[in-house]
Amino acid sequence: MRERIFEILSESLPAVDFEADFLFGELDSMGIVTIFVVLAKEYNISFDAMDATPKNFKSIDSIVKMVEQKIANL
Repeated sequence: MRERIFEILSESLPAVDFEADFLFGELDSMGIVTIFVVLAKEYNISFDAMDATPKNFKSIDSIVKMVEQKIANL
């Protein structure tokens, strides 16, 4: 799952370094919205404003964990 999420996010936001030490610092509000839209479509899950936290966007691994939790709660 990590590889697929990395691939689709890198394609959607090519200017963002998804290997950055603190990914949240690389993102603006449109970047976060883009991530939510792309992942919601890919995994048929939904996000809300409470999901847009630095903890969930610390790294690509934290994004993967957030997606896994969303899928588990379906």
